[in-house]
Amino acid sequence: MNGFGRKTENKQMEPVKNIQPRRTSVDLIFDHLYQEINSLQLLPGTKISEAEIAARFEVSRQPVRDAFSRLENFDLLLIRPQKATEVRRFSNKAIAKSRFVRASIESEVLRRAAALCDGEGAKRLDKCVQLQTTIVDNEDFEAFSGLDYDFHKTLCEIAGVEFAFEVISSEKAKLDRLCVLGHSERNRLPQLLEDHETIAGYVKNAQPEEAVEAGMLHLSRLDATINKILQDHPDYFEQ
Repeated sequence: MNGFGRKTENKQMEPVKNIQPRRTSVDLIFDHLYQEINSLQLLPGTKISEAEIAARFEVSRQPVRDAFSRLENFDLLLIRPQKATEVRRFSNKAIAKSRFVRASIESEVLRRAAALCDGEGAKRLDKCVQLQTTIVDNEDFEAFSGLDYDFHKTLCEIAGVEFAFEVISSEKAKLDRLCVLGHSERNRLPQLLEDHETIAGYVKNAQPEEAVEAGMLHLSRLDATINKILQDHPDYFEQ
């Protein structure tokens, strides 16, 4: 009986299938600009206008403003009152901060992964390296970036600290543009692949400190790219 004296029927609700996440105009604008900035279609220092983006996507300025705010949180846009919004230039201070945070977390991830890696974990690392080898052999530089994320995510999962990848990926995203410039150098990817093979080997063999040392060397590979960009394109950096 319900509260009004009528008998209610217990009907089993049918499952809802094929639910797709709702994509808002803010999501679409953010994804589009994020890709353009990280692929360097929009270079550091490029000015972009709310009005122009709104017209391109046929929306009001509010979703554009919200997308700009998200991009600012990723250090990809510089929004200043009464001044043009521009693609953020590289900041030596921000780079140093991001690398410090990532190095600190990845060191602990590697120690834990080396202590906890079992046969299944070893197979997963081998698969990551095999996929990267195919990509490098095919000189598919764009695809390597996604597999790089997968490798570091797998390490976090083996270490039992999946949540650590949220921080790593966030810090990594802030430097993706630098990585794109680095990947354009043909000799870079084989070196990064070799680093991953070395790291995976130490983790599988339960050698935590060796894994950390190899991981820190891997992160330092960006130094040469940063120095080259500073030399060739000083205008890409904040003064």
